[in-house]
Amino acid sequence: MSSDKQNLSYQAGQATGQTKEKASGLMDKAKDAAASAQDSMQHAGQQMKQKAQGAADVVKDKTGLNKNT
Repeated sequence: MSSDKQNLSYQAGQATGQTKEKASGLMDKAKDAAASAQDSMQHAGQQMKQKAQGAADVVKDKTGLNKNT
């Protein structure tokens, strides 16, 4: 009987350890995905900012408001 309890306890410990390891792996993947999404959004934001600045410069040039030229 004691051997059965020890075996069940061992198996429960193994299952707990495996579950924690899988959860840790999933968290790492989620962190990587979030970091990648953040990088993508920052890149997209920079592109939008550059396009908006270019459009504003064109309007300034056409209306004579661009004092840099």
